[in-house]
Amino acid sequence: MPNIVIISGSPNTSSRLNGITQFVEQQLQEKSLTVDTITVVSLPAEDLIHARFGSPAIVEANQLVANADAVIIASPVYKASFTGVLKTFLDLLPQKGLDKKIIVPLFIGGTIAHLLSIDYSLKPVLASMGARIYVSGVYAVDSQINRIQEPNEAPVFEINEELTLRLAETVNELVQELELRGK
Repeated sequence: MPNIVIISGSPNTSSRLNGITQFVEQQLQEKSLTVDTITVVSLPAEDLIHARFGSPAIVEANQLVANADAVIIASPVYKASFTGVLKTFLDLLPQKGLDKKIIVPLFIGGTIAHLLSIDYSLKPVLASMGARIYVSGVYAVDSQINRIQEPNEAPVFEINEELTLRLAETVNELVQELELRGK
C-alpha cells in the first residue's frame, strides 16, 4: 500500500487551501489509500526557525516524508511564491529527500496572475532536493472556494465544480502513477 503525505504550508488554519487538501485527502481515502498530513504551522516554530534537525517533531515529520511514495505539497501564494512557512520546513528535509517520490503541487492564490508560481518558485527548490516525477499540479484561485465559518466552529469549504473536476483528475493521475510503479 502506498504512503502519501500532504505537506500544508499555509500559515492560516482557516485557509481556503484546507478545502483543497481536505478534498484531495477524502478522494484518496475513498480509493482506500492512507494519507498523512504535515501542517507545517503546527510544528514548533522555534524548531523551524532555528533549523533544529534533531527536534522530535521535525524528525517525525521528516520520517513521514522519507516513508512516502507520493508527496503533495500545498501552499497559498503570497508575493508570487509559496509561503515562508513551507520553505522553513523544506529546508529541514534531507538534501535528496524527494528523490524517487511522486510530487503533486497544489497552490491557491488570490488571482490567476500567479499561475506560474508552481513552475518558477516551487519546482526549482524541489528539483534541488531530487524531485523529478510530477503529476499535474493544480493552481486554484480563492474565488473557487467558498469558506463558511460560524463563530466557534471549524470552517466548512465549498469547492466549485471546475476546481473539483481538476482536483479529481489530479488524484486519478496520482493513483495511476502509483499503480504504474507497483505501489
